[in-house]
Amino acid sequence: MFGNTRRVAEAIAAGMGDRVAVVLSSVADVPTQSPSDLLVVGAPTHAHSLSRPESRAEAARWARDSGSRLTLEGEGAATGVRELLEVDLAARLGYVAYDTRVDMPKIFTGSAATTIAKRLRKMGLSELAGSKSFLVDKDSRLLAGELERAEQWGNELADVVVVLHDAERQES
Repeated sequence: MFGNTRRVAEAIAAGMGDRVAVVLSSVADVPTQSPSDLLVVGAPTHAHSLSRPESRAEAARWARDSGSRLTLEGEGAATGVRELLEVDLAARLGYVAYDTRVDMPKIFTGSAATTIAKRLRKMGLSELAGSKSFLVDKDSRLLAGELERAEQWGNELADVVVVLHDAERQES
């Protein structure tokens, strides 16, 4: 809605560098037909979980408030990851999940990543690495260092994918 989750996705992709092929997609453009090696799914945390049409509409209202410093990206998302996860997704090696959420204990904020991971496991996918949360302040701005942390995580994920690819080549 406000671009934080997209910026984190871009940082993760940058961290993966040119060692693995990366396709960065919005929810509306995710290819569901061809499986990826690693599926990286991220979403903002709304009301302790994944956004719903109502919470996305509320976020758009916040951005329209003249006292708000929020900027809505485009028209806002008509659909979100919740709707994407109603379609079976595929990933050869597995998935990782991340979210953006307010910098407070998870017990108070919830975590979209937890819901993403649960739904992908139900689809039969394997979690390749633990979920991550990238934090925003009370004004929905990413905290200092979060994009660097996301890029580092992307680098670590690329390491795992490269090792798994190398192991597959040695087996065949």
